[in-house]
Amino acid sequence: MTTSDRTVVRHEIRLAAAAVLLGVALLAIKFTAYILTGSAAIYSDALESIVNVLASGFALYAISLAHSPADRKHPYGHGKVEFLAAGFEGGMIALAALVIVFRAVQTMYYGPQIERLDHGLLLIFIALLINGGMGVALIRSGRRHGSITLQADGHHLLSDALTSVGVLIALLVVRFTGWAWADPIAALGVAAYITWIAAGLLRTSAAGLMDQQDLADDRLIREILDGHVGPAAREPRICSYHKLRHRHSGRYHWVDFHIMVPHDWSIEQGHRVASSIEYEIEQALGEANATAHVEPCENAECATCAQRQ
Repeated sequence: MTTSDRTVVRHEIRLAAAAVLLGVALLAIKFTAYILTGSAAIYSDALESIVNVLASGFALYAISLAHSPADRKHPYGHGKVEFLAAGFEGGMIALAALVIVFRAVQTMYYGPQIERLDHGLLLIFIALLINGGMGVALIRSGRRHGSITLQADGHHLLSDALTSVGVLIALLVVRFTGWAWADPIAALGVAAYITWIAAGLLRTSAAGLMDQQDLADDRLIREILDGHVGPAAREPRICSYHKLRHRHSGRYHWVDFHIMVPHDWSIEQGHRVASSIEYEIEQALGEANATAHVEPCENAECATCAQRQ
């Protein structure tokens, strides 16, 4: 691991640790607001904060493990733990949504009773600002360094901030109109919204764990390979390619493909061309490992071979 890589790792771990600490602080703020007001909407927001703390703690572990070098038991590295972290977070959010629905229905059955609204409004507004700022920071860092875990955690914090916006609106409605039913209705809205967020995280997790092809990566890799095929292509020229496969292991890319080269090339020539194209693909993808299998071209009508005759 280079000095630059170690710097990135430390930066990501610091961000993930900060998210855990902020999550604990926000959890205390929101449950204080719930105790003061008895609001079902605030309860839904506070419950999601429990998920935030658990998910951020798992994200911190996942980021630390994802950067561990490959070993004998894990020759492809530990990057897939980031997809596992996204799945864990999505599952926890879905569970929170179920509990929120139960609480909202219970409130509707017994009738909403809300107290000390002004205190609740102030505390939720403070939590909204903190959540939003931290969520943006995590997403930006995750995108810059290709961390699925940081992005998932950041999107969760932003969803929590948007949840707080909905809660604030509901409380303001209660505050200025006296219509207390806005509170449990807002809680149900929060449950629906975070269920949608959970579904997205679970889809991302499943796609990564099942090695679903990334269409953007596929397009980029094929553009590079196509640029080397044919007599008019850029150097090094190859006859064709096939069996292209690629997948993600967290932020890391694994690519393998077969290239066809003139049948009279030496092993050294084929290896040199393969290494050059592998390096080009790795540079284009960032953190990647590309492997090319070299085969002799047997196509009698191959334009690349004909040019060399």
